[in-house]
Amino acid sequence: MAISGMTGFGRAEGALGAWTWAAEARSVNGRNLEVRFRGPPGFDSLERAAREGAQGRFQRGQVTVGVQAKKSEAASAVRINLEQLERYLEASRPLVEAGRAAPPSMDGLLALRGVIEADDGEQDPEAMAALEAAMAASIGGALDGLLAARRQEGGQLLGVLQGQLDRIAELVTHAGGQAAGQPTAIKARFEARMKELAGEAASEERIVQEAAAMAVKADVREELDRLAGHVEAARGLLAADGAVGRRLDFLTQEFMREANTLCSKSALPALTATGLDLKATIEQFREQVQNVE
Repeated sequence: MAISGMTGFGRAEGALGAWTWAAEARSVNGRNLEVRFRGPPGFDSLERAAREGAQGRFQRGQVTVGVQAKKSEAASAVRINLEQLERYLEASRPLVEAGRAAPPSMDGLLALRGVIEADDGEQDPEAMAALEAAMAASIGGALDGLLAARRQEGGQLLGVLQGQLDRIAELVTHAGGQAAGQPTAIKARFEARMKELAGEAASEERIVQEAAAMAVKADVREELDRLAGHVEAARGLLAADGAVGRRLDFLTQEFMREANTLCSKSALPALTATGLDLKATIEQFREQVQNVE
């Protein structure tokens, strides 16, 4: 796969013993790789699995990994918190003795917060390790799904970017043909201006010399050559493996720099219009590059 995007989603589910869970991984654009994790209490080792898994698959983007786990109620026993129950009884005793309240009933006491607690018992270390390993595998599956989604996005971006590069190359070629007429246009414009100011005293030799100097300053062949080189470099990056988004982003800055110089040197309205079309296409290319890993 040539390029990868930075947005996508992946999900994997699992079950072991009394536990069921779902792992989800999603990502959005980011200049660097940033991994965030949300998991169930008591499974702290899963964060490391999420971070290492993301770092092994991605180089850029904001990646969020979440795990939701649930243990079946049938697997959990309940116990009465006698200490908490005693606190409630002690607090109510003065009111009962003073006749200000009726003696508390058992069902009322059991309904009070903290009196009945879930008692999962002591988790066997080997069983806990197996459970965490299974959850970590699901995290890996979710990250694999995210990777596939990002590669799919990259495939869609590839066609768009290649089309924009073709358009840039076409505009560069068109600008080259237009730029060939710049010396003649500059000479005619300078000659008309000189005759307007000096009349017949303006010598042809002086006009040719000054027009030649102006044409040299307005020569855009270097800019066009560099733009053509940037197009080939961008095509090479799109065909390369790995994360190329940063290099493409830098290359678009070079594209825009040359296009700006081309417009500033233009002495022909048609060439200026082509330069503006070129800048607009480069900006569209830059916007799409922001989605490339």
